[in-house]
Amino acid sequence: MIVEILTCQRVLSITVFLGFMIHHMLRVNISIAIVEMVFRNYSNVTQEDHGPRYDWDEEEKNDILGYFFWGYVITQIPGGTLSEKLGAKIVVGTGLLSASILTLLTPVAAHMGYLWLVVARFCLGVSLGIHWPSTPPIATKWIAPADTATFMSHMTASSLGVAVTLPVCGYLIAYWGWASVFYVTGSVALTWSLCWFYLIYDSPEEHPRISTTEKEKLRLEIKPVNTSLKKPPIPWMKMLTSGPVWSVIMGNTCAGCTFFVAFNQLPTYMSHVLHFNIKANGLFSSLPYLVRYFVSLVSCITADKLKKNDKFSTTTIRKFFNVSFFVGAGCLFTAQAFWGYSGIVSVVVFTVSLGLMGFVTAGVYTNPVDISRAFSGTILGVSQVPGALIGYVTTEVVAFFTKEKQGFEQWASVFWMLVGVNAFAAVFSFIFTSGEEQSWSVSADVKEMEKLESQDTVEK
Repeated sequence: MIVEILTCQRVLSITVFLGFMIHHMLRVNISIAIVEMVFRNYSNVTQEDHGPRYDWDEEEKNDILGYFFWGYVITQIPGGTLSEKLGAKIVVGTGLLSASILTLLTPVAAHMGYLWLVVARFCLGVSLGIHWPSTPPIATKWIAPADTATFMSHMTASSLGVAVTLPVCGYLIAYWGWASVFYVTGSVALTWSLCWFYLIYDSPEEHPRISTTEKEKLRLEIKPVNTSLKKPPIPWMKMLTSGPVWSVIMGNTCAGCTFFVAFNQLPTYMSHVLHFNIKANGLFSSLPYLVRYFVSLVSCITADKLKKNDKFSTTTIRKFFNVSFFVGAGCLFTAQAFWGYSGIVSVVVFTVSLGLMGFVTAGVYTNPVDISRAFSGTILGVSQVPGALIGYVTTEVVAFFTKEKQGFEQWASVFWMLVGVNAFAAVFSFIFTSGEEQSWSVSADVKEMEKLESQDTVEK
C-alpha cells in the first residue's frame, strides 16, 4: 500500500518540493541575519547582543547581498544545458551539496573579514545557480504535459522555504545568535543533498526501484524526448530572435525585480523604516512568501485544468497569468509609494504582491516547456541570467537611494521604479507570450530522433 502511494514520481515531486524550500532557505538566511551582523551607527536604539557586529556601511552590506547574484548568473545557462545532457541528478545534487557546505562556513568567513564573506556569497551563488534551470529537463522525462504547471509549482516552494525560514531565523537569532542561522540551515541542506543522490534518477528508465506498472503508465503519458548525449545543436540564433523566448526572458527579469527587492530588502525595510523588532520582522517578512506559495499552487492547478478541458489555448492561459501579475503588482506598488510609511499598508502590499507572483509560475516558469521541450532547460537558464543580474541591480539601486538615510522618502523612489517595471512587463508579455511549441524546437528534435531511429535500425 505504501509503495502504491509513494510512487517514484511522487517521491520525485516531494524531493523537488523540499529542495526548493531549502534553496531559498540558504539564500534568505543572511537577509535577516545581516540586520544583527552590522552596527547601526545612526540608531539611538540600544542594540541587543546577538553575536559579533561588524562595521559595514550600506554599500558593503549590499555588496554582501548582491555579489551572490554575480555567482548565480554564471551557472544559469550551464545548469540548464548540462541537465539536458548529463541529467539533473548529478547537476542539482552537486550544487546543493556545495551550497550546504558554504552555508556552514559562512560565520567563519564573516569573522575572517568582509571580503571573505563576499567570496563565500559569490560561491554560494555559483552553487545554487544551476538549480532552477535544471527543473524543466527533469519534468519532460517524468511529468505528463497536462500536469507540467502543477509540477513546476514546486519551484515556488522556495517561497514556502522563506516563509518558514524568516520567523525561525528570527527566533534563532534572538536566543542563540545570528551564527546559529547558518549552522541550522546548512545542516538541513546537507541532509537533503544526501537523500537526493539516493532517491532521485533522471528518468523512469534509469530508476532501479520503479515498478513495471508505474514505468508503463509514465511511458504512455509522456511524449518521448531525446535523452541521449547526442542532443541536437542548440539553435541559438533562432532561439534568441524568438518573441516567445524573449517573453520568458523579460517576464522572468521584471518579475525578479519585484521579487528581489522584497527578498533581499524587506527585513531591512521592516527594521529601519517600520521599526519592527527582530521577532516581528521575521514573522511579517515571511507572510508574503507563504501567500505566494499557496497562490502559485492554486494557479498552477487551475492552469492545468484549463489546459485539460481545452476551453482556452495554452497561449491564452500563459498570457492571462503573466499579465494579471504585472498589472496587479504595478497597482499595489503605486499604493506603496504613497502610503508605505504605514506598517499595515506595507504588510498588505508586500503580502499581496508576492502572493500574486504565484501567477508567474503558471506563466513564465512553465512556458519554456510549452515552447520547446527539447531546450526548455536552456531557455529557462537564459532567462535566469538577466533575472539574476537584476537581483544585483536592485541591491545597488536600494543602496543608492538609502546610503545617506533609511527613510520612507528614499524608499518611495524604489517603489516607483517597480511600478514602471511592472507596467512595461505587462505590455511586453501581452504581445509576445505564446504557448505553442516553436518550429525551430520541433524540427531540431524530430531530426535528431529520426537519426537515432535510423541508427537503431542499422544496429538491428
